[in-house]
Amino acid sequence: MEQMDFSPVRVLLLAADCGNFDLEKSLLELRSLAESAGYEPVGSICQKRDAPDNSSYLGQGRLAEARITSENLGCSLCIFNDELTGMQLKNAENAIGIPVIDRTMLILEIFEKRAVTKEGKYQTELARLQYKLPRLTGSNDALSRQGGGGAGGGGARRGSGESKLEYDRRYLRKRISHLKIKLRQLEKQRNIMRKSRQKNHVPVVALVGYTNVGKSSLLNRLTQSDAAVKDMLFATLDPTARACCLPNGLDVIFVDTVGFVSRLPHNLVEAFKSTLEEAKFADLILKVCDAGDMEAFMQLEVTDQVLRNLGCEAIPQITVCNKCDIKGSLLFEKDAVYVSAKTGKGLDTLLKRIQEQLSMRMTFVEVLLPYDKAALAACLYEDGRVIQEEYQPDGIYMKAIVKKEQAKKFAVYSLQI
Repeated sequence: MEQMDFSPVRVLLLAADCGNFDLEKSLLELRSLAESAGYEPVGSICQKRDAPDNSSYLGQGRLAEARITSENLGCSLCIFNDELTGMQLKNAENAIGIPVIDRTMLILEIFEKRAVTKEGKYQTELARLQYKLPRLTGSNDALSRQGGGGAGGGGARRGSGESKLEYDRRYLRKRISHLKIKLRQLEKQRNIMRKSRQKNHVPVVALVGYTNVGKSSLLNRLTQSDAAVKDMLFATLDPTARACCLPNGLDVIFVDTVGFVSRLPHNLVEAFKSTLEEAKFADLILKVCDAGDMEAFMQLEVTDQVLRNLGCEAIPQITVCNKCDIKGSLLFEKDAVYVSAKTGKGLDTLLKRIQEQLSMRMTFVEVLLPYDKAALAACLYEDGRVIQEEYQPDGIYMKAIVKKEQAKKFAVYSLQI
């Protein structure tokens, strides 16, 4: 019986250096993305250019070199370190002689493998279809015209019928519209949950940052939970919320979010916007990076860019450098908190910083309300979160957490010194 070959597909990486970004760093990231998708990068070819070639992205000489190199290295696929047009993809594939994909297609492939929940699958499919729609071409045999049927002895023909290309476009638009409706329904459910947290006045702390920097591990360590953790890019696509009680008794919700990469494809940002917006509605943002990675500073720059695009500038933020237990980890951010989700190092300091930030917006009140002021008790339930309530001879004793601006109305009945 013939033995199955389960070795990974060998791939060749291709890039144009137009001076828009650090090519070496970007190729390292592309290599990591390829490995995360299950490929084996075995070589790379770069070309320094003022701008990518409009028809084939790289020049014909480099594409001919790629054809020979891919044959010599036994490559079955080429991956371009950029987003290509439909024409560029087609012409590059014809020139090299093996299938080619671009950076966006690679990331979409990873997302499709990682998506678990219904929302994650819908978001990924939407991003893929929105990417595919403008790249449909009618040049392939599969997209040739469908005959409209003949009539009459002379072989006269009616209209040639709807082309396969037109049919595919119509189908994609219909499917995209359907997915957007489904996602809006799921977003409504998310908004209901979000409003419920806001009504209960439970502060939300969002963990954001580059993919695979340990956000899920940090979430688990802070909340003593068991969210899925894997050492791979984009292990988390769906927001994970976990409750935690801070040392001062304040309950908070920690929310883990999808990770970022540099030049995150626009379609993915749009498709996952409702997921990423968990950060937009947070009371505090933890910007997590990998202290053991030489690219930690770049990771934070990418995170800041995505947060700016989401409109999160006004939300308080704490920079958290995870994996500080790794030998050679970097100390580069003066105001950052250095932690290790693996060993627990620095977590007490982080929790203290979280308390300090949230205490600027929330405060404890301890009051004794006269019975003729019982209506204020309802206000505490409405405006805050009641921790304790007792009916005593002199009135209603209550301990609660409220926003600082709401605490003023209870000041005259306060038992706090």
